[in-house]
Amino acid sequence: MDRPWLQQYPPGVPADVDVHAYASLPALLNESFARHAERPALRFMGQDVRYAQLDADSRALAAWLQAQGLVRGDRVALMMPNVPQYAVAVAAVLRAGLVVVNVNPLYTARELEHQLKDSGARAIVILENFAATLEQVLPQVPTKAVLLASMGDMLGPLKGAVVNHVVRRIRQLVPAFRLPEAVRWREALAAGRRGVFQPPTLGPDDIAVLQYTGGTTGVSKGAVLLHRNLVANMLQSEAWNQPALAQLAPAEQYVNICALPLYHIFAFTTCLLLGIRLGGLNVLIPNPRDLPATIKALAAQRFHSLPAVNTLFQALAHHPDIAHVDFGALKVCIGGGMAVQSATARLWLEKTGCPIVEGYGLSETSPSATCNPVDSSSFTGTIGLPLPGTDVMLLDDHGHAVPPGTPGEIAIRGPQVMAGYWQRPDETAKVMTADGFFRTGDIGTMDARGWLRIVDRKKDMILVSGFNVYPNEVEDVITQMPGVLECAAVGVPDPKAGEAVKVVVVKQDPAVTEHDIRAFCEANLTGYKRPKLVEFRAELPKTPVGKILRRELRDAA
Repeated sequence: MDRPWLQQYPPGVPADVDVHAYASLPALLNESFARHAERPALRFMGQDVRYAQLDADSRALAAWLQAQGLVRGDRVALMMPNVPQYAVAVAAVLRAGLVVVNVNPLYTARELEHQLKDSGARAIVILENFAATLEQVLPQVPTKAVLLASMGDMLGPLKGAVVNHVVRRIRQLVPAFRLPEAVRWREALAAGRRGVFQPPTLGPDDIAVLQYTGGTTGVSKGAVLLHRNLVANMLQSEAWNQPALAQLAPAEQYVNICALPLYHIFAFTTCLLLGIRLGGLNVLIPNPRDLPATIKALAAQRFHSLPAVNTLFQALAHHPDIAHVDFGALKVCIGGGMAVQSATARLWLEKTGCPIVEGYGLSETSPSATCNPVDSSSFTGTIGLPLPGTDVMLLDDHGHAVPPGTPGEIAIRGPQVMAGYWQRPDETAKVMTADGFFRTGDIGTMDARGWLRIVDRKKDMILVSGFNVYPNEVEDVITQMPGVLECAAVGVPDPKAGEAVKVVVVKQDPAVTEHDIRAFCEANLTGYKRPKLVEFRAELPKTPVGKILRRELRDAA
């Protein structure tokens, strides 16, 4: 198909990438571990983990996993925040020919039980902080091998002991649990070093990851991501970032701030895999909601990359201590996971001098599908252009392509598109077209040059007296009002119009009133888009990644 967007690519960004460069993710990992052995790969609480240690520890853990009777294709759940053990476990699982099942560590017992049963995970690597949740479901799930990590495992004997004492005794972040069959992290690595690791022969079509969708739209489903999907998306991301990477000095190590949770596909690919590919240093932020600690970590080193969601950019930009951070080396800020609001983008640029370049993707696309050029000088309000090797079409309800400028459902085809949903051929058939396009459920527009603009989730659209109202537009307007920190717009039943617009607003200035909101909307939104209901709250419900849960607000209404 025609790709008009190629004419908009920055110099140095190719039209395609060599998706056959690596047969599997372990082939890529092995190369980087050998090439960058003496470089730091991870920084956590001021402690560095070198590539050589990442190599040795993951090899030992892979041997331990194999010794548990796990065989090629078995699933292993990983339930941890951003700690070094996550990176070691990912590399170990992949090198052993097993399948990573990323699990949100804040899941309830019900959610965890569903994911372990659905994936058929035979083993789990879990931080002890969340072990009490696992204890509740263990008798009901197929997961038998349990590996327990603690916060201080990779911080050295003295510092590790201090950190574990603070986490367990002072902050009391480890609820009581009883898992008598569980093996501790250091015991497993010691046993693995005494054992024999047998690397399997893996191919592009082997499954690498089951990435479960957020569940905000129904039952959580596992997107089947093959080795070739993730290799392709990592190489696509590397190619897209070339204009920024080219600005680094020849011997300068690429430094990325990993504040996004690694269990989320955005960070998994954009931080972990891309960082390893580049021989970069990932600075792990275990809890980005702890803004003072996050800003302290940012202030401790120069860094080149900061991928984040709108809520984190917004919170950092508003924090008074942001002035202590040196943004002089910052080359690229990728915004994804949710719509970046123009008010946030303006303030971020003012505070840091580095514009947010918004991208777009899903678990089903490994995740990156489109992005603004990283050499952009300002926020565009679009989701950019399709990445190298990616085709995008906008479809109507009958599956036909719509003309440029006309809203349609975004459909994506490329080497990063999943193989399907885990053991759900019916759900896969609903989203995949005969010619290989994945129907995202998101509504967008594309102009004649290939620039994409997200309009909204199909299911979030509000129908007011026959007129389409897109919540993103309403939210973007209201967040530009002085005194408003953030807001969410949802549709609620209305006896006259079918649906009405309701906005839930978080104030920055306590003096803001409902009258102020309505007056601002009257000046900036046409009649049917204006909120009929205004509610103020201290905070909005969000996923751990920072996405606003509109569904929860709709249910409450």
